[in-house]
Amino acid sequence: MSDVDSLIGQLQSLEQQALEAVGAASDPAALEAVRIEFLGRKEGRISGVLRGLGSMSAEERPRVGAEANRVKEVLESSLEARIEALNAQVSTGASGVDLTLPGRGQWRGGLHPISQVMDEIWQVFQAMGFSRARGPEVESEWYNFEALNTPLDHPAADEQDTLYLRDGFLLRSHTSPVQVRTMQAHAPPIRVLAPGWVYRRDTYDATHTPAFAQIEGLVIDEGVSFIDLRATLAEFARRFWGPGTRVRFRPSFFPFTEPSVEVDVKRTLTGPDGEERETDWLEIMGAGMVDPAVLEAAGLDSERYTGFAFGMGPGRIAMLRYGVDDLRTFFDNDMRFLARYQDD
Repeated sequence: MSDVDSLIGQLQSLEQQALEAVGAASDPAALEAVRIEFLGRKEGRISGVLRGLGSMSAEERPRVGAEANRVKEVLESSLEARIEALNAQVSTGASGVDLTLPGRGQWRGGLHPISQVMDEIWQVFQAMGFSRARGPEVESEWYNFEALNTPLDHPAADEQDTLYLRDGFLLRSHTSPVQVRTMQAHAPPIRVLAPGWVYRRDTYDATHTPAFAQIEGLVIDEGVSFIDLRATLAEFARRFWGPGTRVRFRPSFFPFTEPSVEVDVKRTLTGPDGEERETDWLEIMGAGMVDPAVLEAAGLDSERYTGFAFGMGPGRIAMLRYGVDDLRTFFDNDMRFLARYQDD
């Protein structure tokens, strides 16, 4: 065998070894090691074979040089293809997901701002000895209106305001029916808070929604007076809004309480400049002494027992707390808005 044939044979053998090494490389670092081993300029095995060209004649060198160039091109193409395949494998992983894409944070669930407000209200009244009471969202006309001293010809019972179902049933328009059910089921003393959803035929706008949360409170016992009502609600306001909160009671009217009042608060806020400023008076709830007719309808002796009731909308309180001027914002499911009120 001539020297030319021997060198060409060595090149072809190195080609086969290099292709096998390229295929076996499991990562880019291993592939780079294969490239240096076979194609390195100083220590590469193919370069070592080509050093033998110096002893050949000018007629023999072109044939070996052409074969060497062919082997180099084959190996370089094989290396490029393999590095692309390894990079694709790293990018997509076993699941086929492109790991080179920017990361996307997983959505985390959390309590809705209104739910947070409801929980805070509940914690305040729980600390004052209240227990929680619930009732059905589908009520009868008697529980929703008549037992609460509201005749069916009252404007509050009009079909324009109430979502009626069939056979004298409706979607409750307030959580006050829970008061009657509680008085029927439990003997005084009674001290309960009744949170829940209520429904009205309202237009969906900045201050109204057809479905909204409401919280009712009820206290029944012997000797309960208007002073107890004032003290309880003033204490709630100070615990919820802050110790410097001022409370005002204005005369009002509700069919199921007599006398009735609206409860306003005035808060002290610290501005960005560090100065304290008082807000305007803000209405937070309606309240009053339970009307004797309501006690009698629930089967209690109105000569022996007295009590007070109050009701508030957590949605409105959440608007005041978080500075939101459109109630619909709480129901738009905009994660950018809701995420502001989640714990870190």
